[in-house]
Amino acid sequence: MAGSRTRLDRFLSQQLGISRKATRPLLAAGRVWLDGEPVSDRQRVVTPFSRVNVDGRLLQQRERRYLMLNKPAGVVSATRDDRHPTVMDLLDEPAADLHLPGRLDYHTTGLLLLTNDGDWSRRLSDPREGVSKRYRVWLEKPLTQADVQMFADGIHFPYENITTRPAQLQITAECEALVVLCEGRYHQIKRMFGRCGNRVVGLERLAIGGLWLDPQLARGESRALTAQEVQAVFEPSE
Repeated sequence: MAGSRTRLDRFLSQQLGISRKATRPLLAAGRVWLDGEPVSDRQRVVTPFSRVNVDGRLLQQRERRYLMLNKPAGVVSATRDDRHPTVMDLLDEPAADLHLPGRLDYHTTGLLLLTNDGDWSRRLSDPREGVSKRYRVWLEKPLTQADVQMFADGIHFPYENITTRPAQLQITAECEALVVLCEGRYHQIKRMFGRCGNRVVGLERLAIGGLWLDPQLARGESRALTAQEVQAVFEPSE
């Protein structure tokens, strides 16, 4: 996962195969450029996405990548799997540097994100951010207002001895609902309905924060996020 940072002199030493002491004359002579400007401070931070040149020679240039994918059922949310196709197999572009900031179960469909930006991923999973996830759920049995209240109160999982954070459950049809969570425990929605005595027969993720699945994307299709969409994941869903 991309996310490591290093001092400029250490980066130059590793890339050029010289000692850190030997990087000082390069910096003092203005021969090192960082993100489009000459630098002399050896303690400047180089990120995985910094552009670094020495004497016009490009040492690093890496663009941030953010994709949304409409995950179909029967595909694993992983970069590699020995038994099943993965979401990486669905992409029409190089995926070696991409990872998944959050996953969906094998049978679950809908919005899945891929990126090479580790800082963005960590922020997405940080509980302090409170990033919500919105799902459409189909159930085996009719839903009740008692279910709505259980979700709002939080549901206890005895095995881990934890209680889920309050979640929104909106009944949209007899056996269909919208669910909004601000956490993502293992099989959480299926387990929550299991505690309500019901079984999930279909599950689709519709949104993460304020970012909604593009309705123009067919199952298995993906596209790059816009700059606005990259930030929208940290905004409330509507």
